[in-house]
Amino acid sequence: MNQISVLKKGDTVVLVTPAKAIDVKYIDLAKALFESWGLRVDIGENSTGKYHYFSGSDEQRLADLQWALDHTTAKAIITARGGYGSVRIAPKVNFSKFKNNPKWFVGFSDITVFHNLLHGQLGFPSIHALAPLYLDKLQETDQSIITLRNALFGVFLEYSLSVHALNRKGESRGELVGGNLAVFSSLIGTSLDIDTTGKILFLEEVSEYAYKLDRMIRTLHLAGKLEGLVGLVIGGLTDIKSCEETFGIPAEQIILDVVTEYDYPVLFDFPAGHQLDNRALVLGCEYEMIVSETESSLKQVAHGQA
Repeated sequence: MNQISVLKKGDTVVLVTPAKAIDVKYIDLAKALFESWGLRVDIGENSTGKYHYFSGSDEQRLADLQWALDHTTAKAIITARGGYGSVRIAPKVNFSKFKNNPKWFVGFSDITVFHNLLHGQLGFPSIHALAPLYLDKLQETDQSIITLRNALFGVFLEYSLSVHALNRKGESRGELVGGNLAVFSSLIGTSLDIDTTGKILFLEEVSEYAYKLDRMIRTLHLAGKLEGLVGLVIGGLTDIKSCEETFGIPAEQIILDVVTEYDYPVLFDFPAGHQLDNRALVLGCEYEMIVSETESSLKQVAHGQA
């Protein structure tokens, strides 16, 4: 995995909105937060724009993202939110300048498209973390904000968690990849697909019917994405809904049933995803995973920080 320099006071971060539109107040909140950390903030021209569902046309959003990737002094790119739209522009992005001057790419949900691209095609780490969209509901003392700052400034992330009844015991070590389940599964077989062999896979989901969750996790299984894992980390399964005829199987059990033939550890209820407690994960870097009857932990042991 390639390396990216950690941030220090005085560095520049850029804010862009590559998918769904966002209100200017969230950009203002993000700017104030990062400036309170001693960082400079540049903002994409179309970050607060509006074009139907999106923050701008595909061409406008692509131009903003290309500007951010090519920025000569920025050390991190912060995406304002997910939603939908990243896949419409990701194949058109030029990463030639980014390769020579890499930056941390931060976001979650629909931004899984870019996490996959950075890991699978370019070999760079990225940060799965909160979006500015949630900043009006958070305090600077909340772990979502503290762990994002730690990830950007080079503090290794280490999480000790309460034990979930459906966890599967075991220990493993490997590169952490993944993101939103719906987005991740939709990229299978495309140029944005990634190899999960020998890796720890992190997945989270929101506002899906239980039968759709079942279909997506079984799609991963049929595509071989679950077979070669060394560990599986399940984040927030937020607002998983029943259909008219109740599916009847809890979300965690849906996932456990699909991986029953494998023997790697499975950790449920990791605090990351579409929830206020959305703790940062440096994807594309190595973690140690321990799941026992008395302990569940996920510890960053190496990463691509220069």
